[in-house]
Amino acid sequence: MWYFAWVLGIGFAVLLAILNAMWGENEAAREEARGGGSCPAGTDNDRPAN
Repeated sequence: MWYFAWVLGIGFAVLLAILNAMWGENEAAREEARGGGSCPAGTDNDRPAN
């Protein structure tokens, strides 16, 4: 019966990884929709535009 617990554990780990990836994609899309998308490296957002 150990194999049943092992398969269940692997399945749960895979499910958790998939849900985590989906959550991360959703958070990135929500941040971008709010207008706070990630800025390119080397830009300074604290400085006012001239």
